[in-house]
Amino acid sequence: MGEKSKSRGFLGWFLVLVILALVVGAVVYTIKKKMDNKKDNKPAPVPGPPGSVDKKYSDALKIAMQFFDVQKSGRLEDNKISWRGNSAVTDGSEAKLDLSKGMYDAGDHMKFGFPMAFTATVLSWAILEYGDQMEAVNQLQPAQESLKWITDFLVNAHPSDNVLYIQVGDPEADHKCWERPEDMKEKRPLTQVNESVPGTEVAAETAAALASASLVFKAANSTYSSTLLRHAKQLFSFADNNRGSYSENIPEVATYYNSTGYGDELLWAASWLYHATGDQSYLGYVTGENGKQFAQWGSPTWFSWDNKLAGTQVLLSRLSFFGAKGASGNSGLENYRKSAEGVMCGLLPKSPSATSSRTDGGLIWVSEWNSLQHPVASAFLAALYSDYMLTSQTPKLTCGDNSFKPSDLRKFAKSQADYVLGSNPLKMSFLVGYGDKYPQYVHHRGASIPVDATTGCSDGFQWLTSLKPNPNVAVGALVGGPFLNETFIDSRNNSMQAEPTTYNSALIVGLLSSLVTTSSAVKSFT
Repeated sequence: MGEKSKSRGFLGWFLVLVILALVVGAVVYTIKKKMDNKKDNKPAPVPGPPGSVDKKYSDALKIAMQFFDVQKSGRLEDNKISWRGNSAVTDGSEAKLDLSKGMYDAGDHMKFGFPMAFTATVLSWAILEYGDQMEAVNQLQPAQESLKWITDFLVNAHPSDNVLYIQVGDPEADHKCWERPEDMKEKRPLTQVNESVPGTEVAAETAAALASASLVFKAANSTYSSTLLRHAKQLFSFADNNRGSYSENIPEVATYYNSTGYGDELLWAASWLYHATGDQSYLGYVTGENGKQFAQWGSPTWFSWDNKLAGTQVLLSRLSFFGAKGASGNSGLENYRKSAEGVMCGLLPKSPSATSSRTDGGLIWVSEWNSLQHPVASAFLAALYSDYMLTSQTPKLTCGDNSFKPSDLRKFAKSQADYVLGSNPLKMSFLVGYGDKYPQYVHHRGASIPVDATTGCSDGFQWLTSLKPNPNVAVGALVGGPFLNETFIDSRNNSMQAEPTTYNSALIVGLLSSLVTTSSAVKSFT
């Protein structure tokens, strides 16, 4: 009896101790969680001026910037590419215009105004946000010079209020030739949009390009900046007042750059015009009825030459981050920011709403053709959003029940850049000229033909089918990229994977610029 009583007593005390331990543990856990939450809610410090340079991204940026020089048309100034020379110097002459400048679109010799204008808009955005990082590695001036080479062309392509030349060259004829641009003798017809044949998306994208570029040149060349802004305003009015899709009105352009709609370009252009002018009517344009009609709030999309919605959402979110005039209590702006958050949550791999559109190696993968456009564009937006959060002391982004820091977005941006630069299953850089292993058979006419070769339109195809690597390095070219199964066929005939585009270069330059040093965003462009 006494033994039983003793054992009951021990058991009772043991249970008391266990319960006490559980209670203490729960209290400690609760306190720790609260402290962790407090820590999570504490914003990271805002970085100061550009810090120490990351050599990997700095070297890659210097290489990527050179592809703009590879793609230049016209009479070259201070030419840095030994195998390039003057070309297409009479472009525009049939309309008594000088359209000799601008840049070739890809591995061909076409000048497509729609993607070229997008190139200028993205390059402007990169300079505005990360010009100090570019300057830290001596790349700001090359970026500005390349931008001006395009905007000079775009200004000349807009000879009157409601006329815009959107294409130089005939793609059918161009693609039947394989020759160096310096040796071209084929006719280069012009294509225009006007009041009778409207092209809202290309006119609006050109307005966005010129408005954003006007900010880039505002301090250094106020006269040129004013010229750009005047053209931007005229083009926006033309685009908005004469609505119609350029690929419906000029069906032949749809083969190469078919537009899926013009609403995104109108919002994108108005957003840039608001930043360039401070005119509240442009803000009202994007947050009012046009926003309701075109913005697709709450439906994340991929940023590309065709769809500007995600870029517009991120660009406008900076207004609410930094408390711009008219931002407080603006429900329309709040919708853009929430939509931008949706885009970011889709990109973060550990988010509950993370996209499944990825390779096994972690690369965002959306399209077989030019597969690197979407991951690089997405990473650029993620870097921007991360820096907006840092600069505005916003500690976290909420995705469902999870929260993420600016550093998580930056980590994602780095992962996509690193994949491009060689951290992939192939251990190969997709940026030509970077690293020890990169594509040798880039689908690019000028790079594939020896400088001293004499070729006409058709006999140059011997260089397309040649089994020898390109004699000239298309330095800085970002090729199309891998398939979903992370294979890449390095063949000149494989334009799906091995052809670079000029607009891809603007995106990779923006991404690399964001990673060159520790960064934070400027609070105002003006």
